[in-house]
Amino acid sequence: MKVLFIGGTGQISTAVSQLLVDEGVELYLLNRGNRNDCAPDGARVLKGDINNRSEIKSLLKDRYFDVVVNWIAFHPDDIERDIEYFTGKTDQYIFISTVATYQRPPAYYVLDESTPQYNPVWDYATDKIACEQTLLAAFRTHGFPATIVRPSQTYGDGSIPFAVNSATHPWTLVDRIARGKKVIVPGDGSSLWCVTHNTDFAKGFIGLLGHSQTRGHAFHITSDEVKTWDQYLAELGSAVGVKAKPIHMTTECISRFLPEFEGPLRGDASNSFVLDNTKIKTFVPGYRATTRFEQGIRQSVAYYKRHPERQTIDEPLNARMDHAINAYERFLASL
Repeated sequence: MKVLFIGGTGQISTAVSQLLVDEGVELYLLNRGNRNDCAPDGARVLKGDINNRSEIKSLLKDRYFDVVVNWIAFHPDDIERDIEYFTGKTDQYIFISTVATYQRPPAYYVLDESTPQYNPVWDYATDKIACEQTLLAAFRTHGFPATIVRPSQTYGDGSIPFAVNSATHPWTLVDRIARGKKVIVPGDGSSLWCVTHNTDFAKGFIGLLGHSQTRGHAFHITSDEVKTWDQYLAELGSAVGVKAKPIHMTTECISRFLPEFEGPLRGDASNSFVLDNTKIKTFVPGYRATTRFEQGIRQSVAYYKRHPERQTIDEPLNARMDHAINAYERFLASL
């Protein structure tokens, strides 16, 4: 099988890339060459800017791929561009969407692929919904071979998943815990949430590649493990070797102090829900997530300890979190 990844060096896609290479798949990564250190041995890098139409058309001119996967499409314009590029050049085009496209807040606590897609409070999710609609319209009108995959929050080496943490400096949260600082938890910490280890996602994902019956379908691929935010934080503290200190704040309060978290919290992480993985297990028999969070988070912390150069701290965010916590505690004390 000949597979092209657009992107392919991110947290999720790196695990998939490695598994595909291990399985002997002929894998190409199309990217700008800025993160080739993340490409597994055996993958071939095609250097190019996906938005440079003349460059990419020339690069793809005499190439055909069994599967094309776009890991970095976020706007309908990206999908329209890819439909132009890959019509007649692939048997399957997979778009990486998100479970955040599902209705928020959920009308029912169990979500499957038939759950309505409606999330007006988060532009990221709204744009992903529009991407899906553009892609499915192309499937319905002229048979463009589209498959949609929706991950949940997915982590692995180099990431520390939590509701309020730095995306670019994930060690920030571990550092707070290690120093005995309080950690902001949305709501009362009892919201149900699902995080998935990237190696588990990869097992389900590769089962969809080249699967002709998946065209026109959407799948989410997640763990069946569900925990509350307080439970996730307790496991993280255990991995660090320090009892974590949560401070519970409403989403509205967090958003006042840290406005960049309003969309991700109101549009996703503050909502309690459970994801039903029946569909992916039906199309990919035998798929099962096997890495429990208590195992995966210890692997992540161990990775950072092996790579101290990656233990960077988002000091501005740290200071703003401290300010939010201090102001909130002063308010509580005044009641």
